[in-house]
Amino acid sequence: MLSPTLMQRNAVVVIPAYNEERFIGSVVLKTRQIVSTVIVVDDGSRDATAEIAEAAGAVVVRHEVNKGKGVALNTGFLKAKEYTPEVVITLDGDWQHMPEEMALVAAPILEGGADIVVGSRYLEKSSDVPVQRVIGHWGFTSLTNIVSGVSLTDSQSGYRAFSPAALEALTFSSNSFSVESEMQFLAKDHKLKVVEVPITIRYVDKPKRNVLSHGLVVLNGILRLVAQHRPLLFFAVPGVFTLLAGLLLGVWVVYNYWLHENLAVGTALIVVILMLTGVFLLFTGIVLHSLRVVVAEIKELYKP
Repeated sequence: MLSPTLMQRNAVVVIPAYNEERFIGSVVLKTRQIVSTVIVVDDGSRDATAEIAEAAGAVVVRHEVNKGKGVALNTGFLKAKEYTPEVVITLDGDWQHMPEEMALVAAPILEGGADIVVGSRYLEKSSDVPVQRVIGHWGFTSLTNIVSGVSLTDSQSGYRAFSPAALEALTFSSNSFSVESEMQFLAKDHKLKVVEVPITIRYVDKPKRNVLSHGLVVLNGILRLVAQHRPLLFFAVPGVFTLLAGLLLGVWVVYNYWLHENLAVGTALIVVILMLTGVFLLFTGIVLHSLRVVVAEIKELYKP
């Protein structure tokens, strides 16, 4: 049965997909019972993902090579804008997310109460999430919450909804699975309101990626985001501590020389290295922060 709410409100679904031929057809068919326009971004799949999605009724946009989830979302959002949607919903193509919950995820957008809605696996207790995922998600979510300034219970969820204002503001630089974390940084920078709603999750297949290697990729992506969006935190703060360590050690070198008339050459070299490194990090953070402020002001000045 068709859902009149989402059909009438012009909702568009974007599904980034890479080698998802096993489930993409079912996901598209189920989704099209609820939303009329489903866009599948085939991110350089080596299987029949694109053909199956198209046969199921999706609008398929193809990447010739695999470019990563962030780029796939950029492509999907650009295509979605052609339909002038009131809300854009993203979900994964591996059957983890339940399309029948789209109305719940989209509701805060349609009611005007949010710019970004995150479907959280952890707002309500669920035993369906494997322990190793819970631990990893908790770690990444805690780190992202601290450095981005936006607090969520599930920073890695791909089940989300976006308002037209969010679509205009969001362009992702991450090409990996840290794109969900990047959304928190961008939401803070663009003053977008983010809310969470509870969703259910199902794991019907083994992870396609090694859990450890996937975790390292996400962690590396988050650190890159901190350097890009919070240069004072990433460069200047460590620079201050490094500079202070050099100064304290330098005081000890001077005191030791005054007391024993013996210069600790090795320690003195460490002092020089620490102080130079501290000054470099401090000024790098200040310069990059200043550039971000200037770029933001220019963008605001020339905003259409």
